[in-house]
Amino acid sequence: MESAVVEEDTGSFPNLEYKAAHKAFRDRWKETDETMCRHSMSFHLHHSLRSEFFASYLYLMEKTPVVKLFPVTCEIIKGEKQFYYRSQKFYEDVPASEEGMLGDFVEICNVDLEASREFLKRFVGPGKAGTQCALDCGSGIGRVSKGVLLPVFEKMELVDMMEHFLLYAHEEYLGDDADRIETYYCYNLQDFTPPKNKYDVIWMQWGHVSHLTDKDLMNFLMRCKKSLHPNGVIIIKDNMARQGCKLDPIDSSISRHLDIMKCIIGKAGLEVLAVEKQEGFPDIIMPVWMIAMK
Repeated sequence: MESAVVEEDTGSFPNLEYKAAHKAFRDRWKETDETMCRHSMSFHLHHSLRSEFFASYLYLMEKTPVVKLFPVTCEIIKGEKQFYYRSQKFYEDVPASEEGMLGDFVEICNVDLEASREFLKRFVGPGKAGTQCALDCGSGIGRVSKGVLLPVFEKMELVDMMEHFLLYAHEEYLGDDADRIETYYCYNLQDFTPPKNKYDVIWMQWGHVSHLTDKDLMNFLMRCKKSLHPNGVIIIKDNMARQGCKLDPIDSSISRHLDIMKCIIGKAGLEVLAVEKQEGFPDIIMPVWMIAMK
C-alpha cells in the first residue's frame, strides 16, 4: 500500500509569525464573557473560528506549557467534568461488537488493520522495539489487539473505560488468544498510570486519545513514556482535524489538527519518529493519521 510518510519537523514554531494573529484573536474576544472563556475556551473556538485562530493557538502552545482545552464546560456532574461524563454515557449504549467499534464503517476494518500492521513493522525488530509485551489503550473489544498486536507480541494488556467491552474481549472476541492477555484494566486514561518499564509498544487508536483534554493527554503521554522498555515506542492512530480542533458534542471527542497533536507530543517530552496518513478510507471519513514516538 502506498503511504505518505512525513518526517518530523524538530524546529519550534516561529513566534513572530503567529504573534500578530494571536493578538488579533485575543482582541476580537476582549468583550466576551471572561468566565465563559476561562472555563470553556473551546466552546467559543468551536462555534466562532476566525481565520487567525489556528496561528493563535499554535502561538499559545509555544508560549505556555500547554493550553487547557476543557470542551463545553467545567460543570460538575456526578463528580466528573461534563466533558468526561458525556463520553462515558455515550459508550454505555455502544454494543460490544465490531459494528459498535466502527459505527457505520465496518467495511474499512481490513484496510485499517493492514495499514496498522505495515506501520508497526517499521518499529519492531532487531535494534528496535522488542516483542515481549504491548499495551492497547482504548482497546474496546480488542479489535486492534487481535488483528495487529497479538500476532507480533508474546503478551498483551488491554485498558478501556467500558467493562462490557473488556468482558466481551476476554470471553468471546479474542478466542484462544485471550490466554495471552495478562491484565484487563477498566480505567479512563486520565486516571490510568501504566506500570513502569513494562511495554515494548503502547498503541492508542480511535478512542481515549480524542476523549482527553490537551492537558490530560500531555500528562498521560508522559506517564506512558515511563512505562516503555528501552527502544519502546508509542503509536497513536486517530482522526485528525483539517484545521484547528473539532469537537463532537455527542460523544465528547476532540479531533485535533496534526500540528496541534505533534505540539502536545513535544510538550510531553516525546520525539516523533514518523507520521503516516491512512489511505484507502472513504472521503467522507475525517483524515486518519498514524504517529510513532518515543
